[in-house]
Amino acid sequence: MTEHRALPSEQLREFLIGRGVAVVGDLRVELISGGKSNLTFSVRDDESHWVVRRPPTSGLTPSAHDMNREWAVTSALQPTDVPVAPTVAIDSDGALLGAPFTVVEFVDGPVIRTSDDLNALSDNDVERNLDGLVETLARLHAVDYTAVGLGEFGRPEGFAARQVKLWARQWGHVKTRELDDVDRLVTALAKRIPSTAEATIVHGDYRVDNTIVDADDPGVIRAVVDWELSTLGDPLTDAALMCVYRRPGFDRVVGFSAAWTSDRYPSADEIAQRYTVRTGRDLGDWDFYLALANLKLGVIAEGITHRALSGAASDGAERAAEATAEFISAGLAQLSGSNTTSGR
Repeated sequence: MTEHRALPSEQLREFLIGRGVAVVGDLRVELISGGKSNLTFSVRDDESHWVVRRPPTSGLTPSAHDMNREWAVTSALQPTDVPVAPTVAIDSDGALLGAPFTVVEFVDGPVIRTSDDLNALSDNDVERNLDGLVETLARLHAVDYTAVGLGEFGRPEGFAARQVKLWARQWGHVKTRELDDVDRLVTALAKRIPSTAEATIVHGDYRVDNTIVDADDPGVIRAVVDWELSTLGDPLTDAALMCVYRRPGFDRVVGFSAAWTSDRYPSADEIAQRYTVRTGRDLGDWDFYLALANLKLGVIAEGITHRALSGAASDGAERAAEATAEFISAGLAQLSGSNTTSGR
């Protein structure tokens, strides 16, 4: 057996067998590269291939690593046309590892994560990939969440206001220094909460590298992954976050040249337009949603550095917070009307 300190293979083997999963031979555990939050592992036996997800071992941020939430939404989406990995098992109370974890079937296909990954694609492939991303997000936002058993998954009413408060609280947990502009942005957002909003399932972290694409056609999304921030809420928060992730500062958050920040993809404004055309959804107070997304990304960047300083695996993560001020400033500019674009 191969081991990783965060996922003991013999204990995992006993867990799977106890849940009625056929295990043939020893387990081989490998930490999958990528991701600055939950840990993702490839697990194989002699016949099967699974993926195990668990929270990081240190520096946890409240509400940011919810494996039970991820399990609930991916299980509910199994019969829909939203592509997700087939679910296998969950340790919901963390009895085995001291933290909840999920097991799903491995979905084969590339992840377009880095600029090098994107360079392997033709311009037509990139165009098709974007169409697939927008189409998949539109499908998610069209799911009847009550019909799939997620009627109690979240509280859509007042979602945007709670998001502002949530990310303000998260900042208090993860900040590595004082940054007055965060309070200014939170205050400005709180004064501009949209009076009405739709309610759908939201992913909460949607971008190209949180999907697995078909090896032969990057326009086909085979699975959407990383659902731990999902809930019921305003779909425009997903659309805006997808656009704001296009900002060049995101490269500093992840520590490499990201595919999603490349100018080979259309501008964030064009992506937003494609979303509206596909869904027929008005963008409402789009500046509010973009500013909220910038707040979220600024706090996420700070949280990555916070976890690194708390002893979590680093891989350059201690520098992610260098991007925080850029996102916060962009959010303030969005609300003041001085920012004419949402990203690239």
